[in-house]
Amino acid sequence: QVQLVESGGGLVQPGGSLRLSCAASGSIFSFWRMGWYRQAPGKERELVAAITSSGSTNYADSVSGRFTISRDSSKNTVYLQMNSLKPEDTAVYYCNRDSISGKWPWGQGTQVTVSS
Repeated sequence: QVQLVESGGGLVQPGGSLRLSCAASGSIFSFWRMGWYRQAPGKERELVAAITSSGSTNYADSVSGRFTISRDSSKNTVYLQMNSLKPEDTAVYYCNRDSISGKWPWGQGTQVTVSS
Protein backbone atom coordinates (compact mmCIF):
# COMPACT_ATOMS: atom_id res chain seq x y z
CA GLN A 1 0.00 0.00 0.00
CA VAL A 2 1.37 3.39 -0.99
CA GLN A 3 1.65 5.99 1.76
CA LEU A 4 1.79 9.69 0.94
CA VAL A 5 3.29 12.33 3.24
CA GLU A 6 2.92 15.99 2.32
CA SER A 7 4.98 18.79 3.88
CA GLY A 8 6.11 22.35 3.34
CA GLY A 9 2.95 24.31 3.98
CA GLY A 10 2.65 27.33 6.21
CA LEU A 11 1.51 30.92 6.55
CA VAL A 12 2.73 33.29 3.86
CA GLN A 13 1.86 36.81 2.81
CA PRO A 14 0.23 37.51 -0.56
CA GLY A 15 2.88 37.50 -3.25
CA GLY A 16 5.05 35.08 -1.32
CA SER A 17 6.29 31.61 -2.20
CA LEU A 18 6.23 28.12 -0.77
CA ARG A 19 7.58 24.78 -1.91
CA LEU A 20 5.55 21.70 -1.06
CA SER A 21 6.91 18.18 -1.01
CA CYS A 22 5.14 14.84 -1.22
CA ALA A 23 7.05 11.71 -0.31
CA ALA A 24 5.59 8.40 -1.42
CA SER A 25 6.47 4.93 -0.27
CA GLY A 26 6.52 2.12 -2.77
CA SER A 27 8.67 1.47 -5.80
CA ILE A 28 5.78 1.83 -8.28
CA PHE A 29 5.57 5.56 -7.68
CA SER A 30 7.64 6.44 -10.73
CA PHE A 31 5.20 4.82 -13.16
CA TRP A 32 2.24 6.98 -12.26
CA ARG A 33 1.03 10.38 -13.33
CA MET A 34 1.00 12.36 -10.09
CA GLY A 35 -1.08 15.33 -9.10
CA TRP A 36 -1.29 18.04 -6.49
CA TYR A 37 -4.79 18.67 -5.23
CA ARG A 38 -6.20 21.25 -2.86
CA GLN A 39 -9.30 21.60 -0.78
CA ALA A 40 -10.45 24.92 0.59
CA PRO A 41 -13.02 25.14 3.41
CA GLY A 42 -16.49 24.38 2.11
CA LYS A 43 -15.22 23.42 -1.34
CA GLU A 44 -14.53 20.19 -3.13
CA ARG A 45 -11.03 18.90 -3.62
CA GLU A 46 -9.61 20.03 -6.97
CA LEU A 47 -6.64 19.06 -9.08
CA VAL A 48 -4.27 22.00 -9.57
CA ALA A 49 -1.23 20.42 -11.22
CA ALA A 50 -0.20 17.08 -12.65
CA ILE A 51 2.98 15.51 -13.98
CA THR A 52 3.44 12.33 -16.00
CA SER A 53 6.17 9.77 -15.51
CA SER A 54 8.05 11.39 -18.40
CA GLY A 55 7.75 14.90 -16.96
CA SER A 56 4.92 16.43 -18.98
CA THR A 57 2.89 18.85 -16.90
CA ASN A 58 -0.59 20.33 -16.79
CA TYR A 59 -2.03 23.07 -14.63
CA ALA A 60 -5.40 24.42 -13.66
CA ASP A 61 -6.04 27.86 -15.13
CA SER A 62 -6.13 29.35 -11.64
CA VAL A 63 -2.48 28.47 -10.96
CA SER A 64 -0.93 28.39 -14.44
CA GLY A 65 2.13 30.60 -14.60
CA ARG A 66 2.49 30.71 -10.82
CA PHE A 67 2.86 27.06 -9.76
CA THR A 68 5.39 24.51 -11.00
CA ILE A 69 5.12 20.78 -10.40
CA SER A 70 8.18 18.55 -10.58
CA ARG A 71 9.22 15.09 -9.48
CA ASP A 72 12.32 13.22 -8.44
CA SER A 73 11.56 9.57 -9.03
CA SER A 74 14.84 8.49 -7.43
CA LYS A 75 13.50 9.98 -4.19
CA ASN A 76 9.85 9.02 -4.75
CA THR A 77 9.00 12.68 -4.25
CA VAL A 78 6.79 15.20 -6.02
CA TYR A 79 7.18 18.93 -5.51
CA LEU A 80 4.97 21.96 -6.00
CA GLN A 81 6.70 25.32 -6.22
CA MET A 82 4.12 28.02 -5.57
CA ASN A 83 4.95 31.64 -6.39
CA SER A 84 2.91 34.83 -6.37
CA LEU A 85 0.55 33.30 -3.86
CA LYS A 86 -2.93 34.75 -3.46
CA PRO A 87 -5.43 34.52 -0.59
CA GLU A 88 -7.57 32.27 -2.77
CA ASP A 89 -4.75 29.71 -2.79
CA THR A 90 -5.46 29.07 0.88
CA ALA A 91 -6.32 25.38 1.25
CA VAL A 92 -5.06 22.03 2.41
CA TYR A 93 -2.82 20.59 -0.29
CA TYR A 94 -2.56 16.90 -1.05
CA CYS A 95 -0.78 14.75 -3.59
CA ASN A 96 -2.01 11.55 -5.16
CA ARG A 97 -1.90 9.74 -8.42
CA ASP A 98 -4.00 11.18 -11.22
CA SER A 99 -5.35 8.02 -12.80
CA ILE A 100 -8.58 6.33 -13.84
CA SER A 101 -7.33 3.45 -11.70
CA GLY A 102 -8.34 5.46 -8.67
CA LYS A 103 -6.54 7.08 -5.81
CA TRP A 104 -4.20 5.77 -3.16
CA PRO A 105 -5.19 6.49 0.46
CA TRP A 106 -4.96 10.23 1.01
CA GLY A 107 -2.23 11.61 3.24
CA GLN A 108 -2.82 14.18 5.95
CA GLY A 109 -2.16 17.06 3.57
CA THR A 110 -0.32 20.27 4.31
CA GLN A 111 -2.04 23.54 5.16
CA VAL A 112 -1.25 26.60 3.07
CA THR A 113 -2.56 29.92 4.35
CA VAL A 114 -2.06 33.10 2.35
CA SER A 115 -2.85 36.14 4.43
CA SER A 116 -1.45 39.49 5.41
